[in-house]
Formats: sequence, C-alpha cells, structure tokens
Amino acid sequence: MEEGKIIKFPNIKIVDDDFEVEFEVEHGTVITEGKSDNMDEKERHIKAGLDEVNGILSSNKEKLDKLNEGIDRLTNHSDGMDYMVAVGSGVLAGIIDSFWVGAFSLDRGKEWSNDKVNQFVVKVAQSQGYEGDDLQGAIRYLESGAKHNDLDIKGFGTPSDSVTDKFGGGKQHHLRDFAHHPTPVGLIFSMLTQFSGKAYGTDKNGFFIIVDVEDKTFIGKDVPQKLLFGTVFWFFHMISDMAGSSSNHGAGTGLPGPLLSLLKEMSSLPIFNSIKNKDGVKEFSLWISKLFNGTLLAKRDSNGKITEPVRFDLRAELGVVYELGRQAIPVIINECIVRAFYFIRRLAMVIKEKNIRQVRQLAQVDWNKTLPWRNRTIVRMLTIATGTFTLIDLGDAAIRGAIKSGGNLAMFTKEFLLRVNFVGVGRFAIAVGTDFTMGLKQNKLRNERMAILSEQLHLMNAKIYYLQADVWIAAESAEKTINEALGMMEETTKTFIEAQEANRQSMQNIGEYRQGIKKHNSGLIEEISDILKWG
Repeated sequence: MEEGKIIKFPNIKIVDDDFEVEFEVEHGTVITEGKSDNMDEKERHIKAGLDEVNGILSSNKEKLDKLNEGIDRLTNHSDGMDYMVAVGSGVLAGIIDSFWVGAFSLDRGKEWSNDKVNQFVVKVAQSQGYEGDDLQGAIRYLESGAKHNDLDIKGFGTPSDSVTDKFGGGKQHHLRDFAHHPTPVGLIFSMLTQFSGKAYGTDKNGFFIIVDVEDKTFIGKDVPQKLLFGTVFWFFHMISDMAGSSSNHGAGTGLPGPLLSLLKEMSSLPIFNSIKNKDGVKEFSLWISKLFNGTLLAKRDSNGKITEPVRFDLRAELGVVYELGRQAIPVIINECIVRAFYFIRRLAMVIKEKNIRQVRQLAQVDWNKTLPWRNRTIVRMLTIATGTFTLIDLGDAAIRGAIKSGGNLAMFTKEFLLRVNFVGVGRFAIAVGTDFTMGLKQNKLRNERMAILSEQLHLMNAKIYYLQADVWIAAESAEKTINEALGMMEETTKTFIEAQEANRQSMQNIGEYRQGIKKHNSGLIEEISDILKWG
C-alpha cells in the first residue's frame, strides 16, 4: 500500500512595527499499512531533513515569542492622557518644591542633626549607666566615667588619643587620625592599632604617617581584650566624640562624616602626592582640612573676614542628608502620582477588556501588564514628569536668585544653587538614562528578531524543497502503481475474453449434443434451461 499525503503550502506573514510576514506550512501524512517498513533511502533522507527543519523552526518560534515579549516591554505605549497626567504631576511637584521645600539650608540641617546627635549621645550614655540627662555629663561619662566589670579602667578611651599632638591637636586629630573615622576603614585601623601598638593617619602636610602609641592603657593584653578594645570600646568612643568633647561639647569639633573620612583617606594615597602648593602642602588635603575646620564654608563679612566658621563634620553630613530628604518629598510625590495613575488606568483597561464583573474574576488579569515598573511606558511617563518638575524647579531658582541677588552674579549663582532641587535633577537624569538604555536594548532585540526571522524564511524555503521532493517521490510511486494496475487490467481482459470464448464453445457444443441428449435423456434439457434461467 502507498502513503497518502496532504500538503498545504505556506501563507507568509512576518510581524514587525513597519511590516508583517507570517508563515505556516502544514504537511499531513497518512501512512497506509506496510509503507513505513519499506521506505527507501530517499524517503528516509527527506523525513530526517524535515524533522531537523521543523525542530529548528519550533525552537526559533519560542525565541521569537520571548523577543516579542521583550520588545513590547521596551516599547513606549503612552498616549495623550498618560502624557497629560505626567506633566500635571510634574507641575504639582514643582509647586510643592517652590512653596514648601524652599532653598537648601545647611544651618537648618545642622540644627536638626545637632539635636538628634545630642539626644542619641545622652541615650547611649544612659544605657551604659549614666543617670543624668545633660550632654556634657553624658560625654564625660562615656569618655572616663563608665565602669567595666573585671577591668581597672573607666570610660571608653582609644589608644591614639595619647598622640593627639602628632595629628594636629584637638581641632584636627579627629580628621587626621584614621582610627577616629566612624567608618569600616576606621574600625580596621582601630584593630591594627591594637595589634601593632601604633597609630595611623596623616601629618599637617597630608602625608601618611605611623606613630607609636604613648599610653597603652586601652591596648588589650590578650587577643579577646584587643578585640574588645578595638571594636566595642572604639564604637562607644566614636559616639562620645560625635557631639564634640566634654570641655567643648555641642559646638565643638566632632567626628568627620563618612564622606569626609573617605576623602581624607584617599588624600593620603600616592596618586595625590604630586598635587602640592608652593609651601609643599598637598592641595587636596588642605582643602579637606579647611572643609572640616569650618574655614572653607565660613560666613564672611563684606571684607572677606570670617565671622562664623561652618564646620563640615558628621553632624553637617547628617544635616545635608536631612535637607536632601526634604528635597526628596516632592520627588517622591511626583513618582507616586505617576505610578499610581499608570496602575489604576491599566487595571481598569484590563477589567473592561475582559468584562470582569466579580472579584474572583480578577484571577484573569495579567498583572505584569498593570504593574508600574520595568517597562518603557512608565519610564517615559516618569521622564516627562521629572523633566517637567526639574524645568519648573530651575525656573523658580533662577527667578528667585535674580530677585535676591540684585544683579550680583556671585550672589545669583549662590542663590540659584541653593534653590535647585538636586534630588529632582538626579531623578530626572536617572529617568533619561533608563529611557535611553531601554531604547538601545529595544534596538538590539529588534535586530535579533530580524536575524531569526531571516533564518525562519530560509528554513521555510528548505522545508518547501523537502516537501516538493516528497511529492515527486510520491508521484513516482503513484506512476509505478498505475502501470502495474494497467498491466493487471490487460491480463484480466485477456482472461475474460478467453472465458467468453470457452463459454461460446460450450454453448455451441450443447447445441450439437441436443439431439442426442433429447433422444437419450429428454429431461436433461429442461433442467439445464432452468439452471441457466434461475441459477
């Protein structure tokens, strides 16, 4: 028996933004009994080729599905309403920033941070046994009054305090002595001092130095004690120094913050050694020292004389964080409005599309299409919203700066910078960068898709050739079958003619023998007649 085949040739259609091509080829086979066992070499080769091509086509289809999903996520689907809400949100956030947040104020930030730091120091001292509630007493207690079980010493001291003069005295040793930095690097140098008996930091010119510790009271006698002094005692000593010393608390020089500590540690690296002034002092290190002791940001009179130093220590850094937190409020409001609108509108669109009427039907919702993140549409809306906010913020800063400066360029620059919302500018930059990056990724995925679609077209051509070859083999087999059938028909015709001739001869013989039969057996003629008539 032969193999029957049903063939549908391709309908071509590929989907892209500018054109569409889609293809589908169906090759149905009905294998009749006995054919698979007698399949010749050509048919096996064609079947193997078709299986290979179909496997690659199926794999590529899965890749295309993933690429299409990724391209859709990286495509901006915003419409006019989305843009309108994004602009409106940016305007609202800009108004909040202009009339409620106002200008950046380090004084306001330091006032807030001083209060928080002072409260924190007092609470920590009380947790260690201090019974008062004033800052000076709390600092004194932490420095020299706290009692320790099984130890003959009081307070939470540090070994490098005995070589304060080597690191610039009371005003600078917190900056120059690396063990006084409230950072992981400071902790490392604290432990290093415990095991080496030396203090590490920079001299007045900014060069890295190592000095011997003179008073080793707070250097542990064994490893457990070294670990105790190098970590726990160091931690509480940092807290006691946060708000100044017991003799000059509150307004005194506190600890450098993490940012200034990092800059000071970097300034001691060899790469900065070549940058020196005419006196041989490293410029970068000098700039950091002025920033810490308050002369760089100091308030000055009309003659340039310092009227009030503005120290940039840990409390100042906390104040900057506080002010940036205030600036972040309109930025967060802007973000929330845009994301909430996106989610609510997309959810409403899905509910309408699927005709959802009951809460349990919400299971039909594809939440990935409603969540306001990780797609180009929400990123574009946020880019517009933050861009609008930044535009209003910069315009407000320029107008207020011009009014307050009275035409003085230096004053205008200062006022302008103080009123710029740097958190908003940063958020706008991130949004633009994210939007641009998504565009690059989208182009990359499109190129990958085009390459796979091109491969699919070649594979479809190969599949068609295999199918055509299969058809010709089937046609060849059909021709052979037809020829065999014709031969059988010829043989059948010959046999039929011979049978007819034999029948004719038999009938003639019956006629010749009739007289004899009638004579010898008269009833036989009637019986034969009945048989021929009735069967």
